[in-house]
Amino acid sequence: HVQLVESGGGSVQAGGSLRLSCARSGDINSRVCVGWFRQAPGKEREGVASIYTGGGGYIGYVDSAKGRFTISQDNAKRTLYLQMNSLNSEDTALYYCATKGGSWLSDPIENWGQGTQVTVS
Repeated sequence: HVQLVESGGGSVQAGGSLRLSCARSGDINSRVCVGWFRQAPGKEREGVASIYTGGGGYIGYVDSAKGRFTISQDNAKRTLYLQMNSLNSEDTALYYCATKGGSWLSDPIENWGQGTQVTVS
């Protein structure tokens, strides 16, 4: 059984930074995608960033996150991170981490956490 627990959210002024963490318990396949989604009130869920855990370790970002956000992981700690810089009001959302199959874009979500709120004013 895989459990994901996010932390690190909060309120920050525009231009500020936050670092989100996602601690995982339980084992996952060695060739899956792990990453971050966000959902703002009245908006659809959006994939923000992902890492493919298989060969190559491909990393992808939504266009609005490129150059500002950095996804990383510490396999020893089973923790996924999202460093977010130059935050703006459009980044306000509930952020949650998730695991999917080998394709971040097409495979369904297999596991997800409860989320951590990010508010930018």
